[in-house]
Amino acid sequence: MKVILLADVKSLGKKGEIVEVSEGYARNMLFKKKLGKEATNAALNDLKLQNKHDEKVAQENLEAAQAFAKELEEWKVETKIKTGEGGRTFGSVSTKEIAEAAKKQYGKEIDKKKIVLEDPIRALGTYEVKVKLHPKVTATLRVHVSEQ
Repeated sequence: MKVILLADVKSLGKKGEIVEVSEGYARNMLFKKKLGKEATNAALNDLKLQNKHDEKVAQENLEAAQAFAKELEEWKVETKIKTGEGGRTFGSVSTKEIAEAAKKQYGKEIDKKKIVLEDPIRALGTYEVKVKLHPKVTATLRVHVSEQ
């Protein structure tokens, strides 16, 4: 019996795949737990339409991420850090502080989890920080750290 999976099933397949299983397994396991549905012509057509819609949405998300990446390249986010004698800093600038400063200065939100810092920023100056907006799009954001 051919079944369209509605969710990922371990050792069987991923969501949206069409798999061949025994009738008993389909009726007693997959249908009861709403993990799959029978692959009728109507269901296959719905699956095809859903896949087209998902591809369109993915493409729109990619284009939006690319446009936002171009905008980020022009930004220069200003942050402040406490310093002591001789320009020595206390602590470091975190991704949370960078995201908050970007929102305050430019009015657009950046998820702090998407900001990638190889090393913590512990000194004054200008740094280039990578921001992962999409699996295929990474932007560079300039961050200027000054004295408080």
